[in-house]
Amino acid sequence: MNTLEIDRLRGPVLRSVSRSFYLSLRILPGALRDPLSLAYLLARATDTIADTPEPPLELRSEALRNLAVAIQGDLPIETATSIRSAFASLQRDEAERALINSLPGILEWLDLLNDRDRREVREVLKGINKGQMLDLERFGAGKGPRALATAADLDEYTYLVAGCVGEFWTRICFAHVQNFCDRSESEMLALGVQYGKGLQLINILRDIGSDLRAGRCYLPAGEVHSLGITPEGILAKPATIEPLLRRWREKAGHGLTAGIEYACAIRSRRIRLQPHCRLL
Repeated sequence: MNTLEIDRLRGPVLRSVSRSFYLSLRILPGALRDPLSLAYLLARATDTIADTPEPPLELRSEALRNLAVAIQGDLPIETATSIRSAFASLQRDEAERALINSLPGILEWLDLLNDRDRREVREVLKGINKGQMLDLERFGAGKGPRALATAADLDEYTYLVAGCVGEFWTRICFAHVQNFCDRSESEMLALGVQYGKGLQLINILRDIGSDLRAGRCYLPAGEVHSLGITPEGILAKPATIEPLLRRWREKAGHGLTAGIEYACAIRSRRIRLQPHCRLL
């Protein structure tokens, strides 16, 4: 892979799938840009594979699983070539199509990172990909609204798709930024996890209606049933779950408070401005 191809990936390809993320990365210290750009592109690509509606669930699950293994270095880069062939033409959005077409190059770029950064990118993708697989297993069949079983399942999900990203940001910044913050790494890791989980809870609470219509309910089934309603009945009687929403909004608020603490501890203004804990 040459410099021009890397510039294309962290320039036009990244900008096309997330202009806001691309612009914010440009003001970060240079050492942070490659691992953060790569982690975003890989998370977005695997999410695109999981969300492509045309292939049957079994094919999407197999492609996501194989790509996740290839990201970890346990399958050859050629795996991404076969996934590109199967999925790129199915993307209606031009930017998503370009992203999937770029998959082999993205994996080549991952191999060029230094050992520590490559390990960190692989670690955060391991969590994100597990969360994506769980989503497909729980909701991919699309047979009416299904709910997560327990609050522990919801907590695990928010960690896998966002809390682990808070850890990733923290470890990358401690590795590359001198005098990164006023608190210890362990404190920042804990705050980063809380912040990421809080942001994901906000997404879940915001999207309850559209998720239910798509057959997904991230609210724990036991808590929903305790209010005398089923996941299927929420759309007809949304006010019924207000006590439940109130509790989860409070939990999300604690996550945002952790985010404020996190940001206030960062010494560099260039880093403090960034949208931490979001890769998707």
